[in-house]
Amino acid sequence: MNDPTVPLSGLSSVCDKAVVARFDGGMLSSNGGVLALGEVEKRLRVADRLAACIGDLRRADQVVHSVADMIGFRMKMIAAGNEDGTDATRLRSDPAFKMAQDALPSDRDLASQSTMYRLENLPGARELVAMGRALVELYCASLRQVPKRIVLDIDDTFDALHGGQQLRLFNAPHDEYGFQPIVVFDGVGRFVGAVLRPAKRPSGTEIHAHLRRLVRAIRSNWPNSRILIRADSHYCS
Repeated sequence: MNDPTVPLSGLSSVCDKAVVARFDGGMLSSNGGVLALGEVEKRLRVADRLAACIGDLRRADQVVHSVADMIGFRMKMIAAGNEDGTDATRLRSDPAFKMAQDALPSDRDLASQSTMYRLENLPGARELVAMGRALVELYCASLRQVPKRIVLDIDDTFDALHGGQQLRLFNAPHDEYGFQPIVVFDGVGRFVGAVLRPAKRPSGTEIHAHLRRLVRAIRSNWPNSRILIRADSHYCS
């Protein structure tokens, strides 16, 4: 049965321009920017690199969404300002997100909210360390020449939350609940790595453990580069 919605007629003109409202636009999206993100992700293969660090114990004949597909969708959601996993319920059928994931708008929907939550709870400590190392390798591969010296600028930052997320804590200076991840950039501002953690000042012991893993990963790629650390003095306590 074909029962199209008729145009909305009788609208007043604006500055002598006719205003026409129609409802036959088909599958529309306001997330066109994720198509550009999809092209970048294809070149860098970020999702594939991270997925390789996670063992998939699901039955192959029952798998609909691969780990790489789920990670790719989740990354694009976050980049588009949809940090909450529940947003997958709305965005899984968005045609722009589907095309960014190499699927046609008419194809099966992307991963659901519950599937996203299972993905986020899948990696253990060993897998998270491997994923961090994969990000360092991605950073090293982004430079055309091996640097003689690299400066690592380490700091922590506050990320406010408005729900009951795991690891959240109340941070008195910011007067809010949130996370306080450790972030590392190189001397010219390129991202190297990060660790999600509760909203409290990290101790020197915690910082040293993170730096030790980071330096080892860089050394495995650039064994002859000199590594300098730049951090606040309280990290040395």
